[in-house]
Amino acid sequence: MSCKSCSTGGCGTRGLTEKASGCQNNGACGTGGCNKMNVFDWLSDMDVPVMKRFDVVEVKFKGGRKEYFRNINQLDLHTGDYVVCEMASGYHIGSVSLQGDLVRLQMVKKKVANDENLKSIYRVATPRDLEKHEQSIARDLTTMYRARELVKDLKLNMKLSDVEFQSDNTKATFYYSADERVDFRELIKVLAGEFKARIEMRQISLRQEAGRLGGIGACGRELCCSTWLTDFKNITTSAARYQNLSLNPTKLSGQCGRLKCCLNYELETYIDALKDIPHVDAPLQTQKGKAHLQKTDIFKKIMWFGYENDSTTWHPISLENVNRILSLNAKGQKPVSLEVLEIEELVSLLPAPGINSDLAKMDKKFSSRDRDQQQSGNRNRNKKKKGGGNAGGNNPANNAKPTNNPPKGGGEKK
Repeated sequence: MSCKSCSTGGCGTRGLTEKASGCQNNGACGTGGCNKMNVFDWLSDMDVPVMKRFDVVEVKFKGGRKEYFRNINQLDLHTGDYVVCEMASGYHIGSVSLQGDLVRLQMVKKKVANDENLKSIYRVATPRDLEKHEQSIARDLTTMYRARELVKDLKLNMKLSDVEFQSDNTKATFYYSADERVDFRELIKVLAGEFKARIEMRQISLRQEAGRLGGIGACGRELCCSTWLTDFKNITTSAARYQNLSLNPTKLSGQCGRLKCCLNYELETYIDALKDIPHVDAPLQTQKGKAHLQKTDIFKKIMWFGYENDSTTWHPISLENVNRILSLNAKGQKPVSLEVLEIEELVSLLPAPGINSDLAKMDKKFSSRDRDQQQSGNRNRNKKKKGGGNAGGNNPANNAKPTNNPPKGGGEKK
């Protein structure tokens, strides 16, 4: 049976059978629909007896939410299996996402205590349990639309983003985002009376909302917050300044409306590369005039400067020459111009005489041969244009005048 999250129909759980159907990956096919907050169990091939395994299992629910439950019945579980889990009121069905010693490490990372407060796994979900679970999932969308209408009628300044019904239909969790504190007591009464379930309102941030809903980012891939990113670190505009990015909010903001999380991915690399870049807080003084910094290529170690009276021409200067000009300006001296330094740098990049001379001869040989072939081709084309072909008005044979002389060896028949 599939995970009901994508159109492949075969990337879900083992269920009650021995082998998974479809792609045989038990919920980790990576098609984009069933890999939400997925993890790779690199210890899954270790043959550990069931009795000696770590008895806590990580279970994933709708929206990538994960919780930890104790396998008190020592069930033989596999990644992707749907299990019936204990809840504060009733039960809920989720899929096994991780088990074994990796769960112990995740609990330490997330600071989850391994004590008696952990709830238990009742059993592997039966077909009847899964059918009831699908019915509860089918209620989520219609309930969210109706709840949004009620929020609009009550004039509450909040945004409902998702609804999750418990598998036994005794509880419904409404996820919302708001900029300020919201008094939703009246809303809870109306929702409880209409849907006949226990209502829980859970406020989430805009980043968490984007992670639950998912989507495609500007890079063409699924959002990081909906596939693997769990810790949302603080992101400032200084990260964009370090990377010489344009401070355009429409380009720097993600689908959540906040600065993109990927601005922090390469920030440390840029900061490390910027250690060698001199800080130019004033224009460079040359005999030709003042040169202002226009652009810096951090990894190529090149800085572009332009004169005040010529904003269209930029001169690439190496870091060594920039430091030399700064030291000269500090002493009150001025170089002739930036063009002289630019020519010196271009000359320094040329190969020394005698180096790779055989390659230079080979390039000259083939370039001359290509040039001769091109010239001969041009001459042939010119001849065809002048001489014409067998058909057309340019053929002299076609333009010849007819004569009355009979052909040789023949005459009129009598």
